[in-house]
Amino acid sequence: MTQRRPPRSASADDLLTTLGYLTAQARQGAEHHRARVDLAVALQRDMLPSVLPSVPGLRTAARYAPARDGLEIGGDWYDGFVMPDGSLAFSIGDVQGHDVEAAAFMGQIRMGLRAVATAATDPGEVLSRANDLLVSVGRELFATCTFVRFDPTAWMLESARAGHVPAVWATDDGRCGAVQDDGGLPLGIQAGEGYPVTRRRLTRGGTFVLLTDGLIEGPGVPVDTGLDRVTGLIGAATGAGAGAEELAAEVMKAAEFTDHTDDAAVLVLRHDACPGSRQAGGEGRAPAAVDRAPG
Repeated sequence: MTQRRPPRSASADDLLTTLGYLTAQARQGAEHHRARVDLAVALQRDMLPSVLPSVPGLRTAARYAPARDGLEIGGDWYDGFVMPDGSLAFSIGDVQGHDVEAAAFMGQIRMGLRAVATAATDPGEVLSRANDLLVSVGRELFATCTFVRFDPTAWMLESARAGHVPAVWATDDGRCGAVQDDGGLPLGIQAGEGYPVTRRRLTRGGTFVLLTDGLIEGPGVPVDTGLDRVTGLIGAATGAGAGAEELAAEVMKAAEFTDHTDDAAVLVLRHDACPGSRQAGGEGRAPAAVDRAPG
C-alpha cells in the first residue's frame, strides 16, 4: 500500500513562497548591478583617449584594466593632449567610488582639465582652477590627480599632484625611484587649494611613469610595499631597453601582486636625453634637475 506524504503545513508553503520571492529579487538586483557595471565599462572605454600625443624623442603608452571581479570600475583615467603653446599635457587620476557616477565624474574632470589647459599652461594652476571648478558644482565626489606638462623645446617635465600616488622615474642605466615631490589636496574638496610644481630637465634617457593605486595597493599590500615593487620593475625594464608599450604592459602585470581588487591605469613617458646633453655616468648627480615652485 502506497503511503501518502503528509500535507505541508501553511508555514512551509509560506517559506517556499518567500524564498522564491527573495530569489527573484536577488536575481533582478544582480542583473541591475551587472547592467550598471556594463554601462560604467562602456563610459570608461569611450572617454579614455584612443591616441596619446608624442614627439621625436618621446614615446608614450597607456593601459587601463578593471578590477578582476569587474565590480570595481569607473574611477581611474588617463589622458594626453597638445596644449595651445605646443607643449604636451598628460594626466592620470582616480575618482572616489566606482560605478556609473564615478565614470561620469571622471569624464567631467578630464574635460575640465582640458578646458582649463587652454588658458593656463602651469600644471599647478591647471589643477587649482580645475579644483575650484569642481568645488563650485557641489558634487560629493572627489578625485586624486597628477598633471604633467612636457616642454619639447626645453626638454623639461613640469608636474603637480593633487593627493595622487607618486610617479616613478628610471634612467637607461638602471637607476630608479619614486618621485619625492610635494602635493595638495585631492580635487573637489576645498576651494583655493594650491599645487606646487616640480620641474625636471631630462638630461638622461629614461622613463617617467604615472600610475594609480590599483597597481600598488591591495588587501595585505601596503602602498609603500607595492610602490617599491613597481619602482624596481620599472627600473629593471628601463635598464633593459624596454619601449613604452612594453613598459606599460609590464607595469599592468603588477596588479596581480595586489590581487587586482581595484581598477588600475598606467601612463608611460619613454624619453631620450635632452638633445645636446652629456649622459656621463658616475657623476653622483640626480637623473634630472629638480626645482619645486609654488603652484
